[in-house]
Amino acid sequence: MTTVLTADIIAKEAVMILENDCVMGNLVYRGYEEEFSKNVNGYTVGETVSIRRPNDFTVRTGAVAATQDVVEGKISVTVDTQIGVDFKFTSQDLTLQIKELSERVIKPAMIQLANKVDGDVLGLYKYVPNHVTIPSGGMDSFADFALAAERMDLIGVPQDEGRSAVLTASDTWKLLGSQTALYMQDVAKSAYRTRKLGMIGGIDTYTSLNTKTHTTGDRTGTDLVDQALVDGTHTWATYKDATSVTLHMDGFAAATSTAKAGDTFTIAAVWDVNTVTKERLGHLKMFTVVSDFTASGSEGDVSIWPPLIMSGAQQTVSVDSGTEVNDNVVTWQGVASTGYPQNLFFHKNAFTLVTVPMVKPPGASEVGRQTYKGYSVRVIPVYDGINDHSMWRLDMLYGIKAIDPRLAVRASLAADI
Repeated sequence: MTTVLTADIIAKEAVMILENDCVMGNLVYRGYEEEFSKNVNGYTVGETVSIRRPNDFTVRTGAVAATQDVVEGKISVTVDTQIGVDFKFTSQDLTLQIKELSERVIKPAMIQLANKVDGDVLGLYKYVPNHVTIPSGGMDSFADFALAAERMDLIGVPQDEGRSAVLTASDTWKLLGSQTALYMQDVAKSAYRTRKLGMIGGIDTYTSLNTKTHTTGDRTGTDLVDQALVDGTHTWATYKDATSVTLHMDGFAAATSTAKAGDTFTIAAVWDVNTVTKERLGHLKMFTVVSDFTASGSEGDVSIWPPLIMSGAQQTVSVDSGTEVNDNVVTWQGVASTGYPQNLFFHKNAFTLVTVPMVKPPGASEVGRQTYKGYSVRVIPVYDGINDHSMWRLDMLYGIKAIDPRLAVRASLAADI
């Protein structure tokens, strides 16, 4: 039995294929779609919802109460990315079985959209300051894989089912190749069929061709912090609603040296802390550049994250008592002007993807909108009566955000740290 296919039927099939082919979209936090669901008429580019940042507290010792102010921060997620695929059907095409049409047209289109969404979410790596270095040769052992997992433990990333990793194709095959002496038939089958390597060290692990390669700026030389930073200079109250903080640096080798968004660095004598206990860790704190930077006269204000908060419930760094962070040496991750593929380890609460139903535009006689497992797709036909063709546009609208990049770790071959 043949069925005349409608916009709703095509949208329903498309959104299910989209959900099945997304990797990152199914691993990050999706709860904010509920905030947008109140507008039943749909959304347009630019709609925004505010997100509360998680609270932290200090633990008192003894029976005497020590009341702490609750200073909640918030950031916003904007649905600002509209993507789509457009195609043309004849009237004969529209009497085909949906299965046949799905294989010929809809599935290839949705695979393209799924890859675009995955690539955009993986592009949030640049907001992640935490980084580990894979030894020469790539991720060719469990020990290499465990470097990022260990760092997640050290910095206090929740040890629950929310942990995931998405690896580059190269490191995926190196890791699988290193396990050939082990009997892991189900892992190999899963990796071959679904891009899922399985659970490794409590981390749900996948591969993706959409992982990003970060190319560093041309910054070299003995760069320095050129700013007097003491306890209280950076406070949670000041930066609770921010996603960047300015750090003045000087000593760049060239007058117009550059740093790229995603470049990471450490500062001498500035140590990392566990996000929960605030205990000093055995490695220097890492920071990430969040906006491209070009020096002027070998110095300038660099937009970075996180701020250097030296005490309190939202403490991010530990420095020696009485130490002022000024003229401290900045050590950049990786060789200048070099590309490094980015493996990404993360808890789902580090990032969010929000997809929303789009508006039904005035004048469109038939509009199909379908939502499935948080994904939303809109389909609109436009008929060409002269040539008996139907042009169909398929759209989706979404926004992405690094909501708590403390809960993620990058792993690459970059040297120097």
